[in-house]
Amino acid sequence: MRATTLRRVGSRVGALFASLLIALTLAFALGRLSGDPTATILGPMAPQEQRDALRHELGLDRSLIVQYLDYLKGVFTGDLGTSLQFYQPNSTMIFDRLPYTLQLVAAGMALALLIGIPLGVLAATREGTWWDRGASTLALLGQSVPVFWLGMMLVVLFAVKLGWLPAGQSGSLRHLILPAVTMSLYPMAHIARLTRASMSEALGEPFIDSARARGISRTRVVWRHAFKNAMMPILTIVVLQTGILLSGAVAVEYVYSWPGLGQLALQAIQFRDFPLVQAIVGFGALVFVFLNLLVDVIHSVVDPRVR
Repeated sequence: MRATTLRRVGSRVGALFASLLIALTLAFALGRLSGDPTATILGPMAPQEQRDALRHELGLDRSLIVQYLDYLKGVFTGDLGTSLQFYQPNSTMIFDRLPYTLQLVAAGMALALLIGIPLGVLAATREGTWWDRGASTLALLGQSVPVFWLGMMLVVLFAVKLGWLPAGQSGSLRHLILPAVTMSLYPMAHIARLTRASMSEALGEPFIDSARARGISRTRVVWRHAFKNAMMPILTIVVLQTGILLSGAVAVEYVYSWPGLGQLALQAIQFRDFPLVQAIVGFGALVFVFLNLLVDVIHSVVDPRVR
């Protein structure tokens, strides 16, 4: 049993490490395919000698394999390089912007949980009724509406037309409301649909009939017996959606000029600042791999069958 568990853990850690390596390799390759950054830094009229000197200074005249190995060495030793645009260490810039993105992700995920779980439970406990159809339609709309379109419509309505909330930037709680609502839409819909499916399955189990036969109240049967058994896939998707929001907040941050990692990534791409792009992609991949590992640990703790 112990050898089997060790093999499973080793296999999982190896798969996560391979995923991280693939993400880092793609970030390196796409950075090199995006063009020559010296043209952006020096301008199109710069003489060739000046460009060659800058390429030598940046290490771009070395072979790709040497650059790649140096890049991997830097990532695994904590050296993410220096930005070509801001002339600051990339790690410093990432950790300066990270609190803004975490604030946005936390608010968005909190809204998604507060709305998505009750919506899914409501649909499951009233399966086949108008409540079920209405909740399912709302969840489907939430997964279908483009985030950037929703963000712009909310700005037009609540900032331009009604003047109730700021159109963008950060600062107070009022600045956070519209970005958080926009950010919460997709995970809310996903959580609602998964909660409905998991709860429907749990409510059909024999132990639920047994609980009802013992005279336990409907509320207690739903939340203490059914929801407790349905929460594992919900917990999994919440952790994974948090990772997706952390690495995919670009559209929301762009629409609301939110000074987080997504906004920083856009600035880096526009300037062809490939060391900063690589650093952000590598950081996002590392966070996603960590969250996947966290899901595995939670599964092994909560569900003895996967140990």
